[in-house]
Amino acid sequence: MPRAAADPAGSTPARAAADPGTRPTDAPHASASEQALASADGPSGAHASEASGLSRRAAEFAVSGLLFGLAMLVIWDNQRIGAGWTDTGPASGYFPMRLGIVLAVCAIATFAQALREQSQELFATWLQLKRVAQVLVPLTVYVALIAPLGIYAASTLFIAAFMVFAGRYPAWKGGAVALATNLLLFFVFEIQFKVPLPKGPIEAMFGY
Repeated sequence: MPRAAADPAGSTPARAAADPGTRPTDAPHASASEQALASADGPSGAHASEASGLSRRAAEFAVSGLLFGLAMLVIWDNQRIGAGWTDTGPASGYFPMRLGIVLAVCAIATFAQALREQSQELFATWLQLKRVAQVLVPLTVYVALIAPLGIYAASTLFIAAFMVFAGRYPAWKGGAVALATNLLLFFVFEIQFKVPLPKGPIEAMFGY
């Protein structure tokens, strides 16, 4: 009975067991679906998610809508106070109302231009918009608090909040820096320069 030719280096399984550093060359290749899943979960998928955001077309729609609303407000308010021509000349709302009309025309032109465009060019990523909102929202709240609280109290809260939440400083340090800064500003403007700035109930308690 003929015998098979002996393998001088041993059989393939035996060599793999003897040398753990070697890998068999006949390992099955990954299927196409597995490769697709790996590529979707890999860096390219993460990059695609980071690249998503607000398109330029949508931003132009939003801006044109805001401008048109502002123009309508300007036109209505100046029409209310008088935008015609009187015996002594133009009324107080004559020129502002015309500016409102020009603003409305520009808003309509911007909307029409965005409507014609079909490009989905990215205006800003969601991460960029989030960073803008982290500054814009507190600043809006700060401006809104100036009227009821006064500029010094509102500035104290604004500086302290930014140092604690954005700068990650301890609360005591943020409060101390904010209070010292606004006490210095109060001394400079109210006492030295005699320049009154918007004040609230806290300053009224001390006679200012």
